[in-house]
Amino acid sequence: MSIVEVKDLRKQYDPPKGVLAVDGVSFAIAEGEIFSLLGPNGAGKSTTISMLSCLLRPTGGDAVIDGHSIIRQPQAVKEIIGVVPQDVALYPDMSARENLLFWGRMYGLSGDGLKTRVDEVLELIALVDRQKDRIEKYSGGMKRRVNIGVALLHKPRVLYLDEPTVGIDPQSRRSILDGILALRDQGMTILYTTHYMAEAQELSDRIGIVDHGKMIALGTHEELVRIVGEQARVAARVDRDLDGMVARWRETPGVEQADLEGDEAILLTEDADEVLPRLFEAAAAAGSRITEINVSEPNLEMVFLHLTGRALRE
Repeated sequence: MSIVEVKDLRKQYDPPKGVLAVDGVSFAIAEGEIFSLLGPNGAGKSTTISMLSCLLRPTGGDAVIDGHSIIRQPQAVKEIIGVVPQDVALYPDMSARENLLFWGRMYGLSGDGLKTRVDEVLELIALVDRQKDRIEKYSGGMKRRVNIGVALLHKPRVLYLDEPTVGIDPQSRRSILDGILALRDQGMTILYTTHYMAEAQELSDRIGIVDHGKMIALGTHEELVRIVGEQARVAARVDRDLDGMVARWRETPGVEQADLEGDEAILLTEDADEVLPRLFEAAAAAGSRITEINVSEPNLEMVFLHLTGRALRE
């Protein structure tokens, strides 16, 4: 059963000629699912989050969160969502505990209930030992964890995380990703935005790929990778007669396709581990030497490249 249903959501700034930041995006999120919006900077991910948070009114379309419309019932929506913005929203001269107490009061918590919930959240974000330190003394990753803690204070049914690992070290990123998976295991529904392919692949039950405000593909990781097929891509360079080597490799058992692209051969195969030794043997038999070889398994980067003609990081 879907707890989030987004229907033809649109946002245009300064219509009718302004930028169309989100252009007819639709998707649904099942309860207890991690759904990721994956796309480059400027794709419309943060604008979508802002509309679903009732901070930005859509130009068209609607979304229903746990039965409540973001247009007709924004206050009800705000009570059941937690939002972790891309920018850290904390008071730097206050401690982690003081920040959580402050934001807890903003959510309407008070008394012993507030103190108990702050204790629980500090355990969740693994900052009990540092709870009395001022935020300005924290690393970027620790600040991000407190930011997530704020969004969890009122026990939301749906959690939005907008690029929560940008600009932090690998250890802090690992801690945040593990925490997100733990929340999912506890039944939390999560909408996650990122431009990091590996994060989307690891975390997500399903992924929506967005570009220029449009949803260009949607499915599980396996379903999306099938768009470009399940073959590995091998790129190879040799020291002489590349044209001749491409012709030879075309006849090599296990090579499904071999083409010349610029100064390298591009081969497709179902089993790269099996084919690689044969490529070296064929090159040696022809008196050539492989100077460079790279193997790419089908992944979301290849899906994005296939759909848009450019790399996700561009």
